[in-house]
Amino acid sequence: MLLRRDPSEAYRRVDFDARVNGADSRQLVDLCLEQLAGSIGRAIYADAQGDSAAKSAALTRAVSALTALQLGVDATHPAGEALLTLYRSAKTSVLDCVVRFDAARLSTIRQDFIEIRQAMVSGSVG
Repeated sequence: MLLRRDPSEAYRRVDFDARVNGADSRQLVDLCLEQLAGSIGRAIYADAQGDSAAKSAALTRAVSALTALQLGVDATHPAGEALLTLYRSAKTSVLDCVVRFDAARLSTIRQDFIEIRQAMVSGSVG
């Protein structure tokens, strides 16, 4: 039996793997933030299109990105506990949306993480 796979997903995976290999910690955080925002955006789009499978896959990827971000936090750093609280709260909200989808809530979370990523890239977060 032939597996039906989305070719764009295969290319996305190759791109992701290539970017992870050799990345430093700051680049990995940036990649996780990018994946989080993109996944939430895909979930919102998939819900609007009535594509439950794509919505579920996107929410799963968002949870994975948040988990990776949580695992990378140095809890002894002065901002560590605040970051852990932020990531836990966002993860809870995303998981809540698996049961009861709330596009507005997800849009807010997405925008917050886009702003965090922009601040990090511009150097105003360090």
